[in-house]
Amino acid sequence: MRAMIIRNFGSSNVFESAEITKPEVKPGHVLVKIAATSINTVDTMIRQMGRALPISPELPAVLGMDFAGTVESVGEGVSEYAIGDEVYGCAGGLGDLPGTLAEYMVADANLIAHKPKNLTMREAAALPLVGITAYEGLTRAGIAQGQKVLVHGGSGGVGHVALQLARYFGAEVYATGGGDKQLALIKELGAIGINYKTEPVVEYVAKYSDGAGFDVVFDSVGGANMANSFEATALNGQVASTVALVELDLSVAHFKGLSLHVVFMLIPMIHNYKREEHGKILSKLADIVDAGGLHPVLDEQKFSLEDVGKAHDLLSSGQAMGKVVVEI
Repeated sequence: MRAMIIRNFGSSNVFESAEITKPEVKPGHVLVKIAATSINTVDTMIRQMGRALPISPELPAVLGMDFAGTVESVGEGVSEYAIGDEVYGCAGGLGDLPGTLAEYMVADANLIAHKPKNLTMREAAALPLVGITAYEGLTRAGIAQGQKVLVHGGSGGVGHVALQLARYFGAEVYATGGGDKQLALIKELGAIGINYKTEPVVEYVAKYSDGAGFDVVFDSVGGANMANSFEATALNGQVASTVALVELDLSVAHFKGLSLHVVFMLIPMIHNYKREEHGKILSKLADIVDAGGLHPVLDEQKFSLEDVGKAHDLLSSGQAMGKVVVEI
C-alpha cells in the first residue's frame, strides 16, 4: 500500500512516499481504508522532536493520528462494526501504533466510532483528537447549563470545538482571539469574542461578569496563559487546560479555591488505559454533530498524501483557519 514514511526526525522534508505492506486485521481491531487524516500539533512535535518525546515511534515510522474511513475487514471479537461501515477515530501515529498517513490502518475498535452522518470524510477526520480533548475538558470541569464559560484560543483546533460544545451544553460562552479573522470565526460559532491583545483580563472580567469571573475557563493556549486563566476564573471555579507544561505560582488558584483539570487525551493510546472511553466520547460527539450542535471548521487549503509536509508547514505557521486535513 501507499504511505508517507519518515526515516529520520526533523523538518517537514523528512516525509517520503513508499510502498509498504498492507496490514492484516487482528483480534479486537478493524482494518480501515483511510479516506482522510488531519494534522495536529502533536504530530508536528513528534516529527520535530523525535525520541526526545517518549511517545514517539521507532523509525521508520508512519505518523498521523486522526482518520476517517471505511471498514474493510473485522477482527475476532469485534461485533459493533461490519464491513462497509464508515468510521472515525484517533488511533495511531505514536508509540507502537502505526499512523494514518497511509491507505490502510489497523485500528483498535475501542478507539473508533461510527462516523457522524452529517459530516464528509474530510470533516470527520478533523474531529477526533480535538473533539475528545474538548469534551473531556468540559465534562471534567462540570460544564452545566447557564454557566459563564471562557475559552482561551476560541478559533483554534481544540478551542473552536470547545466553544461549540459549551454552547451545546447550555453555557453562555466567551472566547479569546488575537485578530479580526479569529474574532469573526468566534462570533460565527456563537460566542462573544474577546481580543486578548487589546483587552486585559481584569477589563473583560469586569465587562462580562461584573468582576466575579467565569465559572469555567477552558484554556487551549496554556503555558504562561495559565495565569490569565486563574485570574479570569470565579471563586471555586473550574479551569481545564490542554497545555499545562509550565512552572507557575499557584497562589491565585489557592486563594480562589480553584480546581484544575489537565487534559492529556493520548493517555488511553499510550498506556492502553480505558480506550473504550474514547470510543464512547466519539459516539457522543457524532450524536451532537448529527443534532446540529457541532461542526468542525476546516482550513480551505486541500492537501494530498504526498503534500503532507506542506500540511505540517501550514499548521506550524499559525496561519491556518480551522483544521488542516490531508486526503488519502
